[in-house]
Amino acid sequence: MQELEYHNCFVCGKDNPIGMKLEFDYGEGTATCIWETKVNYEGYPDIIHGGIVATILDEVMAKAILGGNREAVTAEMTVKYLKPAKVNQKYKVFGRIISQKKRIIECSSYICDLENEDYVIANAFAKYYQVNS
Repeated sequence: MQELEYHNCFVCGKDNPIGMKLEFDYGEGTATCIWETKVNYEGYPDIIHGGIVATILDEVMAKAILGGNREAVTAEMTVKYLKPAKVNQKYKVFGRIISQKKRIIECSSYICDLENEDYVIANAFAKYYQVNS
């Protein structure tokens, strides 16, 4: 699948000077990426701000939807923070579509250690509203 490009997106936009510029891979109803944390997203010393963690979880679910050539906006999202995301670490981020009923798409996502998928630092569940048909 060729990724739709949103040049100014904070997470994936290649032209956003303060953006994260993450690159995603797609499967059937899934999306993944490798996220290398940086000090400029720090909250407490050596710990990534929880809002950034939530942003990444939201984005990977949206990408799972975009992989099916659908666009949707977040309607609601619940995040569970299990462990702190550390600065200068690499994490795997995974999102998938769970179900769709009319225009409501339910998704889940998680962030885990790059080498140990059982070491989950955060996960999320969200509902998205599909804006294209």
